[in-house]
Amino acid sequence: MTPIATRKAQLEDRLNHLTARLNTIGTELDTHNSRDWEELATEREADEALEAIGNSGKQEIRMIEAALRRIEDGEYGFCATCGKEIAEARLDLLPYTPFCSSCAP
Repeated sequence: MTPIATRKAQLEDRLNHLTARLNTIGTELDTHNSRDWEELATEREADEALEAIGNSGKQEIRMIEAALRRIEDGEYGFCATCGKEIAEARLDLLPYTPFCSSCAP
């Protein structure tokens, strides 16, 4: 079983990576000021893709922050619905999940 300290470090590393990526996306979105309509249209399409990536990143950040709170509260690794222990393999794939595979939506 992976120690909680290792899981916490993995979650914190991922959180730092996502935060940096979101800052980069924000900077990129703020730099588009083309006056050429065709170029502006292309930039808008790219902006939509960046915004989708950013929204996905924000959701993952919320989930990681919740997992870090569960670690602090001593509730990490247990299903928020049924209270059973979450399988190690599931935590390896989704270290921020609050649900066992039976209770996952």
